[in-house]
Amino acid sequence: MSTERSTSNLLLPLRATQIVLAIIILGLTGYVANALTDSYAGIVFEAPGNVSFNVFNSVWTILVGAFLLIVPLRFAGSKVNHHFGALALDALTAIFWFAGFIALAVWTNRWHTAGGFIVTGRIYNCAAAASVFAAIEWLLFTATTVLSGLHSNRSRGSITKSNTAATPAATV
Repeated sequence: MSTERSTSNLLLPLRATQIVLAIIILGLTGYVANALTDSYAGIVFEAPGNVSFNVFNSVWTILVGAFLLIVPLRFAGSKVNHHFGALALDALTAIFWFAGFIALAVWTNRWHTAGGFIVTGRIYNCAAAASVFAAIEWLLFTATTVLSGLHSNRSRGSITKSNTAATPAATV
């Protein structure tokens, strides 16, 4: 019980940090996407997919983070609070952030080193900062995936034992 309590004590600040970083990244990538979306003479130029993907990652993280922060506190003994579900959401979000920060870093570096005329000044700085924060977000989700995996491994037999104990025996 003490290891389970220490894991949850560590998960709560990590989840809160993930949500705060997601809000920061949403603002940065939203600015970059808005600055790169324009139209000239009827031709619409859209933000690159990697910038838009990081906007998606931010919104996804806010929703998943809120879910994983609220559900264990509100529905502690319910089937809604399943440790394998948290592990799956953490792992999927870690994969999203890994792909997002790599794509954004490569795109930002390509335009910066090629002397690109599109990504300069404030837009470049915001994209670079979003890339760094996205890398930190990936590290945080990797940490929570490991913690969720450890929790799932420790408590994998508890669900079947509690469900069989709660089911009344059939009388003949």
